[in-house]
Amino acid sequence: MQHALLPLLLALALPALADTVKVDNAWVRATAPGQQIAGGFMNLTADADMVLVGGSSPVSKTFELHFMRMENGVMAMRQMKEIALPRGKTVSLEPGGLHVMFIGLKGQIRPGQKVPMTLLVRGVDGRERKLAVAAEARR
Repeated sequence: MQHALLPLLLALALPALADTVKVDNAWVRATAPGQQIAGGFMNLTADADMVLVGGSSPVSKTFELHFMRMENGVMAMRQMKEIALPRGKTVSLEPGGLHVMFIGLKGQIRPGQKVPMTLLVRGVDGRERKLAVAAEARR
């Protein structure tokens, strides 16, 4: 009887394991005293098609999604509403490309400090999930 229940229990557990995002190499650029912004970087790999739609952090007043690129010979940074996380593909948030911005810093971010943030991701089902991340501050 116990062996007959195992497939049912596994089937019930699978939805709880679905739609996750793996975060690797999360880091934040350390800041100078009085600096009001900092960039955050990481690798995100979703196991289903998802979208990063925002986030928050206790170290800043505002948390935004951004990208940088060359436009007419000038480096331009723009805010984004969302960043697509295609299933199984690692999306790199890195200097000079996609990244998160901490705006209105409440204090200096020092090398070695753990910077907490909460990422907000949305699945194709429309459900939003919060993902806690601790990023190390680097020079």
